Amino acid sequence: MGEDPWKAQMGALGAVIRAQRTVAELSLRDLAALADVSNAYLSQIERGLHEPSLKVLKSIADALQVPLEAMLGRAGLIDGPGATVDTAAAIRDDPRLTEPQRMALLSVYRSFVPRS
Repeated sequence: MGEDPWKAQMGALGAVIRAQRTVAELSLRDLAALADVSNAYLSQIERGLHEPSLKVLKSIADALQVPLEAMLGRAGLIDGPGATVDTAAAIRDDPRLTEPQRMALLSVYRSFVPRS
């Protein structure tokens, strides 16, 4: 008997949140404070043990400075615009990057994924 599909999706969502937190160089405690949730609750979400409300997910996405739709799309929870992340646009739009950093990242990205 296989794993419950919803439980697998919650695990995928937790993995996406953990990955985004790592990219943002935030500790679990830092993200929990920014998202106004407890450390224990955020840890359970990241491990796929809890099904967060939309309000909590929005708070986490805002704290990570990631569009909620993109986060849900990466986790496979929604189809449509958020399901396909436009990496080049994300790099261009990230306010944390300087222009030279954007150019370097776009150059590396395009060397692996040619423009269509």
